[in-house]
Amino acid sequence: MAESTRLVDLVHSRIDEFINTRESIVTTISPDVTVLVEFSRQFLSGGKRFRAQFAHLGWQSVPVPAVGLQTPAGAGLSPTLPDGLAGLVSAAAALEIFHAAALVHDDIIDNSDTRRGAPSAHRRFEALHGAEGWAGSPADFGRASAILLGDLLLGWSDELLDEGLDDAPDRTSARRARAQFNLMRTEVTAGQYLDILEERAWLTQPEAELLDRAIRVIVFKSAKYSVQAPLVIGAALAGADDDHLDVLRAFGLPLGIAYQLRDDLLGVFGDAVVTGKPSGDDLREGKRTVLIALARERLDAAALGTVDRLLGRDDLTPEQIVTLQQIIVDSGAVDRVETLIQQNVAQALAALAGSSVAPGVVTALTDFAGTVTRRAF
Repeated sequence: MAESTRLVDLVHSRIDEFINTRESIVTTISPDVTVLVEFSRQFLSGGKRFRAQFAHLGWQSVPVPAVGLQTPAGAGLSPTLPDGLAGLVSAAAALEIFHAAALVHDDIIDNSDTRRGAPSAHRRFEALHGAEGWAGSPADFGRASAILLGDLLLGWSDELLDEGLDDAPDRTSARRARAQFNLMRTEVTAGQYLDILEERAWLTQPEAELLDRAIRVIVFKSAKYSVQAPLVIGAALAGADDDHLDVLRAFGLPLGIAYQLRDDLLGVFGDAVVTGKPSGDDLREGKRTVLIALARERLDAAALGTVDRLLGRDDLTPEQIVTLQQIIVDSGAVDRVETLIQQNVAQALAALAGSSVAPGVVTALTDFAGTVTRRAF
């Protein structure tokens, strides 16, 4: 736990340090542009840093002499951290900035008002427009500005990753980590498109294919990017061989699926205080998740008609949300998703048995599997 906390602190510091260097560039352009830096800081100040922690566990999983994170009080990163760890911290921070960029764009796509209990990026820009009394539509300004903020964060994540790779002691390992980052970026973008597609194309798809299509979205939009890729990037930086990376992939994919299945339940039934988003938000957005696909399999014509009529309406009343929630529960879909979560966690943990993963990391990954999949409603 202390190692994990220390890693998160180092990632926070690295992000702050990096943004400070970019602020000096932005402020030379125009004082009007500094809001991009301000909103970036706000958006990057929270979160659980799961991706950074998985990257660290991937790095630690390679069986080499143990390297701790302790550094002298007040010391900087590069001069005092063990070989390779400064690069790992920068790569982990790059993953967090990439995640922030994805969230900014995701909230625009989903028309979400909040993120982590605060206004989403496009709503912040919209409020800025209103407060300043500018011309035109506040909503249009908010969306356009947030798209640019997301693009800026994407670019910054790439720059920070390059800085991390420059600190890596082994060029081959750095190239392999870069290749995995590039693959992750392509897969999550394609997965996001598939998510958008399923919200609209479900009407013309065979009912028997909806579950497989929902699982495909989970794999590419979330599972690989949330767990598998950070693990592999961290291990690649530590010089892991192909067999070792394959073990982490075999662990990371089912755990990532379980993580997203839990997130889907939270999106329908979650407490806004816990999730930072309104309860039933996924119902308003019309998310065609595994939960919805499983529910549809067992609904009668009347219930199915209600789901198809209400799901995806942004003006859902609290009573209509409760109606949809009850239909989903009565279908048995919640229990089936819980079973899928347990099965995927078991599959992930089985991949670690007898593997080359360092024993201490096996314990940490086992604990993490519980942390990311047993989040409360």
